[in-house]
Amino acid sequence: MMRTEKSAIDSTLTLDELTVAIRNGIDKEGMPDEQAKEMAQHILNFFGYSERIIDNILEPEDRDAFYMLEDTGILTTEREETTLYDGREWRIHYWLFRKERIHQLIDEKSIMEGDVSGSLSVYDELTEEAWQRRA
Repeated sequence: MMRTEKSAIDSTLTLDELTVAIRNGIDKEGMPDEQAKEMAQHILNFFGYSERIIDNILEPEDRDAFYMLEDTGILTTEREETTLYDGREWRIHYWLFRKERIHQLIDEKSIMEGDVSGSLSVYDELTEEAWQRRA
């Protein structure tokens, strides 16, 4: 089932959705489900129901995981600049989910597996001769 762009942006990410996106985005050969689920849970623990988090709450090893997810397009960064009372500029860095990309990665999985509700498989196109065992 393909999501519309609007519903993908407005929806709250679930653990299962983020797990599939991580598994599909990081390792095309098949990241173990349990490992992808652990990473998804770890990331969601930072975000909760928020759309973005501030970078300075992350430990270096957590930040490494965030950078890895940024490389897959699951996360992105933004910064905000503000002027302090004494005139100095202060930059605040944030991490955000890229929900469009996450839903793209989720849908990519279903496209790769095919819609089993009626679509043809490449095997359906093989002739009877192709199925004969050769000695």
